[in-house]
Amino acid sequence: MTHLHIDGAATGTPKSRSRPRATLPALCATQITSWGIVYYAFPVLLPHLTADTGWSTSAATAAFSAALLISAVIGIPVGRILDRRGPRAVMTTGSLLAVAAILTIAAAPNFQVFAVGWLLAGVAMAATFYQPAFAAVTRWWGPDRVRALTIVTLAGGLASTVFAPLTALLADHLGWRTTYVVLAMILAAVTIPAHALALRAPWPPTPPAAAVSNGPPIARSRPFLILVVAFTCSGFAMYAVVFGMVPLMIERGATASTAAWALGLGGAGQTLGRTLYATLSRTTSVTTRTAVLFTAGGATTAALALIQGPIPLLILLAVLAGVVRGNLTLLQATAVSDRWGTTNYGRLSGLLAAPATVAAALAPWAGAALAGQLGGYERLFLVLAVGSAVAAVLTLFSGPRITSGM
Repeated sequence: MTHLHIDGAATGTPKSRSRPRATLPALCATQITSWGIVYYAFPVLLPHLTADTGWSTSAATAAFSAALLISAVIGIPVGRILDRRGPRAVMTTGSLLAVAAILTIAAAPNFQVFAVGWLLAGVAMAATFYQPAFAAVTRWWGPDRVRALTIVTLAGGLASTVFAPLTALLADHLGWRTTYVVLAMILAAVTIPAHALALRAPWPPTPPAAAVSNGPPIARSRPFLILVVAFTCSGFAMYAVVFGMVPLMIERGATASTAAWALGLGGAGQTLGRTLYATLSRTTSVTTRTAVLFTAGGATTAALALIQGPIPLLILLAVLAGVVRGNLTLLQATAVSDRWGTTNYGRLSGLLAAPATVAAALAPWAGAALAGQLGGYERLFLVLAVGSAVAAVLTLFSGPRITSGM
């Protein structure tokens, strides 16, 4: 058995090929704007909209979570279209749908229309968030994709930094409905022309497929299915930790403000982590770094569960947990290409991401429910640490079996 060397030959795209120069800055701008408005504006506006409409927080949050579930399902056929036709039509259409969805939410006369708006937003998420951007960068940048992916995710990490305070400022003066209208105008002005004009470069031909030795197609192979389970376990643990950080800190005696700062600094750690991934990628094998990062996620989660204080030490642990999360984003973005090349990257990455996205959507509710059953967030974090450890063990069996010379 020989391992596939993921290089220019594996991708079928020579390093010397021309790349669309406007693509990377355009995707950076659209990821900041799309995530900031379609995703991060919601938790900021949630108290305003529930106070204004009388809808319950749980019902409004359920509509938002349904959007994430829809994005997971729709992401699979979107990936197939990306593989065949490239990102321009997909991401431009997604931007149009995102604007329509936000305007529908803003104008919703009742909860049913509000929910429909979020279901439409879920389709838009599948066509505009990280997965299609990663597919574009992976095909166009080939063996240099890690650097380009890092730049895009660093920009995406600024979405909450830019749009959370802007959304809060607008909401204080305009109300939640008008705020969403203003945000929809910004979304339209930035993302529609950027996707339509900056993604026009010819889509490179499909790279030659790497043959899986003596086994079924990649999507049904044992290593791929194991990898799906591992990323789902890790994803559930990661997002449950994010949503459980504030109540855990409060259980330890921190004020709500201090707990919020811990969560925010964890986001800063996430950005730092993404700057370190290229070095990790160069110095480790794909199986090793996957196991190391899943293990690190479990270790930081366990440390948060077991260490009672002082509060500054817990904040430091929250930052370290953020560093791991930042690496995990890029790990998932490169998981398929580093094992099987870039052939059918959109479809395979969509299949890989879908269960993890579902887990992320369910993590806030399931985490809170488990915390109640277990008697607190300390015990919840111990269980989540075990989940990350299971993911680390599973990934040891996720190495592809590749036929040499293919």
